Amino acid sequence: MAEIKDTRPVIGVSDGALIPDQGETSIFSAWNLAFFGALAILVILPLVKPDPYWLIMTYIPDGILRTFQVTVISIVLALFIGLFAGLGRISRNVVINRIATIYVEVIRGIPLLVQLFYIYFALGKFLRLPPLTSAITAMGICYGAYMGEIFRAGIQAIPKGQMEAALALGLSRTQALRKVILPQTLKIILPPVGNEFIALLKDSSLVSIIAVSDLLRRSREFASHSFQYFESYTVVALVYLVITLFLSKIVATIERRMDTNAS
Repeated sequence: MAEIKDTRPVIGVSDGALIPDQGETSIFSAWNLAFFGALAILVILPLVKPDPYWLIMTYIPDGILRTFQVTVISIVLALFIGLFAGLGRISRNVVINRIATIYVEVIRGIPLLVQLFYIYFALGKFLRLPPLTSAITAMGICYGAYMGEIFRAGIQAIPKGQMEAALALGLSRTQALRKVILPQTLKIILPPVGNEFIALLKDSSLVSIIAVSDLLRRSREFASHSFQYFESYTVVALVYLVITLFLSKIVATIERRMDTNAS
């Protein structure tokens, strides 16, 4: 009987920002219009109406730095956790495999906001962590579960012959993973990790709930004493849009260079 191939289309959906299409070179592409449009509005508003837009722009820079601080440290923690979770998911040891699988399923089944509240407020009954530490811990643990699945998929995407060849050369399974499999895996997972970084940057706005002075919280503080909520949140929305679109361009560039090197 002839083998029937699955020809159903694959739908790829990301929770990251708009990734520029590699084949789109028009200056009127969706990415160009969104990025440069938002950037132009951010420049024009303070010039046309310094009060309050210029005041807002001078009020939020430290919030932007705090947002990047939370995002970068959290993604590093998530990568560290995700590596071990991914290895645990493919482990032949039943206990390790079950622990890693339970971690991934449980954490992915609980909203990030609930995890933030749980670590900062609920665990505060036993261990009181500072707001920034609680935020980084919650986001690292949450995104570590997603990173674990990315690592697992990346490792399993490497042909089994690579492992068999490494074992035939006298390497142990651990050495083969470290010297042969993981270096190739890192190239495969780089684009999805970039998308998760962008998603984490956006989700970092949730940390304002637990008194971390990120970009959103600084804008809320300005709005609370000026009562200019529309202006404050307009600026914040534009800043987030510019940052995420800029990062999406970097991710697209990395993907393009990886495709070029692979070919």
